[in-house]
Amino acid sequence: MGENTTAAVKTPPPSSGGRGFFARLYTGTGAFQIIPRRRQFYIVTGVVVLVCILSIAIRGFTFGIDFEGGSRITFPATPQTTTSEVSEVFEDAIGNEPVSVQTVGSGGSSSFLIQAETLSVPQSVELRQALFDAFQPVGADGTPTIDTIGVSAVSSTWGGEITKKAIFALVVFLVLVGVYIAIRFERDMAFASLLAVLLDLIVTAGIYSLVGFEVSPATVIGLLTILGYSLYDTVVVFDKVEENVEGLFHQRRRTYAEQANLAVNQTLMRSINTSLTTILPILALMVIAVWMLGVGTLKDLALVLLIGITVGTYSSICTATPLLVTFKEMHAKIKGHNKKVYERRARAEERAATAGRVAADDDDVADGEGDPADGDSGDVARDGANASDGGEAGGGRPRAGVPGTATKPRPGARPASKRRKRR
Repeated sequence: MGENTTAAVKTPPPSSGGRGFFARLYTGTGAFQIIPRRRQFYIVTGVVVLVCILSIAIRGFTFGIDFEGGSRITFPATPQTTTSEVSEVFEDAIGNEPVSVQTVGSGGSSSFLIQAETLSVPQSVELRQALFDAFQPVGADGTPTIDTIGVSAVSSTWGGEITKKAIFALVVFLVLVGVYIAIRFERDMAFASLLAVLLDLIVTAGIYSLVGFEVSPATVIGLLTILGYSLYDTVVVFDKVEENVEGLFHQRRRTYAEQANLAVNQTLMRSINTSLTTILPILALMVIAVWMLGVGTLKDLALVLLIGITVGTYSSICTATPLLVTFKEMHAKIKGHNKKVYERRARAEERAATAGRVAADDDDVADGEGDPADGDSGDVARDGANASDGGEAGGGRPRAGVPGTATKPRPGARPASKRRKRR
């Protein structure tokens, strides 16, 4: 009865039993009140999404040359040459700074990659000559040659085609996943999971807009990749929710929200472990891509994966399942079940309160015995004294007729009616 009685007619938060944070996280006994606090999570998520949408609408994105169009210049790297020196030579030759200068590859196969706005033919010729004079890149035969410096134009239509194909793939993916979840689980779970995925996309894109990260084709590919991860984590939680709510309407001990909160707690450690084991290789990929190989494509891919997986972990725990509970509590059947649960708890609380009042009255009566101010208690005390005197006069035998003092007569003793009265 203890778990069903509460002043608010709701189940109180499970006791931690003196265990620490990590112990409660590992056992998954429902100690973290995620679903009951879903309104706070909705507020936080709503504010973040609103900021991201405003940033996308006002600031926009920093697109790479694959989307904007431009020129790409490559040439073999020479010893002791830095990207800042290459950027200075470019600026002296063209008159403005390049979009980016990075080292691609490592060791003897490393090369410099310059991305810049579209260059005219005379600018390309002048730049090649300036780079050759400054760095003397060598060819395959080991002799310096200007032919090792390549200049190529990148059309903006290529990035546009990639974006259109990515959007088409995104729509097909969301439709197929929504149908699968609706068939495998139920419609409300499909709506909640798809809405959480859309929020993941908005937040990830908004972070790119706020920070100013460059959007490249690898970024688009990474966005499509994180969708699968976010849905995977959400489906794991939903599967546990479905298991916990099985037979829900045959009992009146827990509501749908409480069973869903228990499911989130039971899968919380699994979600965190999965995220950590995924993020660590991505961090290693970023270190290798940036500091060792200098491959910009790997850096862009790893960056969007890192942001997307972090956002997806949050949404699967604090957005998808709370949305599911909100959708469910709109159904009359769930409302009726919750009402029965709360009514049962109210009756249990009333019984507990009544039992507490009866116990308090009994304690008051027990404390009042022997009080001289109480006439009844005084009579009881006098009767007890007479019983004590009678016991001493009769050889330790209690007096007959006194309540609570009658005992079995001693063998061979005369009846009380035939005894002489003492003067």
